[in-house]
Amino acid sequence: MNKNTVLAWATIIMIFVGLGLIALGAFRYDDVAGWGFAAVGFGFFAVAWVFNALKGRV
Repeated sequence: MNKNTVLAWATIIMIFVGLGLIALGAFRYDDVAGWGFAAVGFGFFAVAWVFNALKGRV
């Protein structure tokens, strides 16, 4: 496994975790905590986007 493969797997895992957090915020928690879960989920998407952009450059 080279660096690009590791970044690709990290990106995929972070997308799934982000989707899970957004789903928790949308369907499980109806109060203010739901907004926090969704915000952290979108943060995971941002970091996954950075990992995807780094593929081939590192």
